[in-house]
Amino acid sequence: MARGWESKSVEDQISQKESQSNKPPVSKFTPDQVAHLKKREGLLLARTRTLSDLESVRGDRHRALLERTLAHLDSQLVELERK
Repeated sequence: MARGWESKSVEDQISQKESQSNKPPVSKFTPDQVAHLKKREGLLLARTRTLSDLESVRGDRHRALLERTLAHLDSQLVELERK
């Protein structure tokens, strides 16, 4: 009898999980907030990549380009935070 009870409980848990997964996810953010977060994530990823490239760059002109890119990304992040 204990075995049957356990399997019923597991079946109930599985069915509850499946019914929850069929519901559309509830977004806590407005579309504008989602766009803002995506833009920020993109800028942070680009900044991380630029910093990584700066660590391994050898040419002076390429280093200067990456430093300007980093400054531009930083200014975009600051501007984005003001909004």
